[in-house]
Amino acid sequence: QVQLVESGGGLVQAGASLRLSCTASIPTFSTYTIGWFRQAPGKERELVAGIRWSTYNNRTYYADSVKGRFAISRGSAKDTVYLQMNSLNPEDTAVYYCAGGRFRGAISEVNEYDSWGQGTPVTVSS
Repeated sequence: QVQLVESGGGLVQAGASLRLSCTASIPTFSTYTIGWFRQAPGKERELVAGIRWSTYNNRTYYADSVKGRFAISRGSAKDTVYLQMNSLNPEDTAVYYCAGGRFRGAISEVNEYDSWGQGTPVTVSS
């Protein structure tokens, strides 16, 4: 079982930026997928960004609601995945979770993620 730990959440004003970190104890798989999900009060959990790395390249996915504002990347140490969030607005307020899975389907296949972190809260005030 992969262990995932999120950090970096907090309270910010609209227009500000935050960078979330997901530190993962990932065995030496040749390919793996990490996704950042969020869940706001009273709403369903949604995948906002994902990254899959393999021997030859990385692939990324972004939800339409965050395209152009959020960026997902893997750190040089290979055990951390970042979510850079810019131009935050109150609708981005949620608990953010990172999740991982070793699967071949689309990054957006949310049911394929089988390891989850505890979440880090992000609150954006207007």
